[in-house]
Amino acid sequence: MRKLLKTVALSTAALALCLGLSGCREQSASSSAEATADKPMILTLAHGLSETHTVHIAISQFADELEKRTDGRIKVRIFANGQLGSELEQMEQVMAGVISMTKVASPMLATYDDAYHTFGLPYIFNGTQDFYDTMDAPLMYDFFQSSKDKGFVTLTYYTSGARSFYTVNKPIRTPADLKGMKIRVQDMKSQTEMISVMGGTPVAMAYGDVFTSLQTGIIDGTENNETALTNGKHGEICKVYSTDQHAMIPDALVISSKIWDSLSPEDQKIMVEAARNSTVSHRDMWDSAIAEAIEEAKTKMGVTFVNDVDKDAFREATKGMVAKYSQEYPGVAKMIDLISTIRTQAATSTSNE
Repeated sequence: MRKLLKTVALSTAALALCLGLSGCREQSASSSAEATADKPMILTLAHGLSETHTVHIAISQFADELEKRTDGRIKVRIFANGQLGSELEQMEQVMAGVISMTKVASPMLATYDDAYHTFGLPYIFNGTQDFYDTMDAPLMYDFFQSSKDKGFVTLTYYTSGARSFYTVNKPIRTPADLKGMKIRVQDMKSQTEMISVMGGTPVAMAYGDVFTSLQTGIIDGTENNETALTNGKHGEICKVYSTDQHAMIPDALVISSKIWDSLSPEDQKIMVEAARNSTVSHRDMWDSAIAEAIEEAKTKMGVTFVNDVDKDAFREATKGMVAKYSQEYPGVAKMIDLISTIRTQAATSTSNE
């Protein structure tokens, strides 16, 4: 029954996509080698964010650059706001060949490549600069390309900032402060386990349900980056934001391996370069968005930012998770080694300058 429902859902999505494209796939060239400006290769890209989100703006820049650099031979049509389903459903559509590309939180890809579990684990990165240095490394982009035989290729990543706890009125300075508190998390294994080992009670729910759940007391708090206070209006209820920065979970822009293989090597190169350029552009937009969110939350919403958080206590409470996941998932162990290698190479390069 589940398989049947999934098939029906994918078929429905395909129909919706067909109508949205006004003519369907026949009007699209089947490969970039055959594509011309008059009959371009049309790629569909779905995500769940609004058109005002910094990631959507970056993805739009990617699409514009790709079209310009291929002289109109390759065009990307973007379906925002979850028009084609949730992140999980959109990824399933990519794997089934219904759509070409999507943007997902990177741990969502662990179903297909268990190394992606790593990005959902706490304190994998030592800070923002370490996050960027690691994610921008050539070895990481080699890893992004390595999943082609698993059905997808990751073109680039986008930062989604550092995730911290915020509650109605209680500062969270140590894991002990979470005891007895119901904390909303994303529906990811790593996130629910993280709250549990910290002493809280994890409650997995969709982002759209968080505001009402905070309002009615179903949950005592949640965790996210600072923009959730303003964009999600959570700062209207939660007045304490504790910057423990327990996770930095990158978003991933992925493309179906089947579509990837239909691109010429030259067009693959252009696509990756356009994607990476959009990542660099997004970084500045994100920094501005965070600064604006903090200012608005403080001055207009009355949110207090608690910065004297004992991060070492949180690291100590969660350190066993990395060992556990490394044992359970071979890909996680390899990714931890890869990150270590990237840091070693960066340190060696710096010392030789």
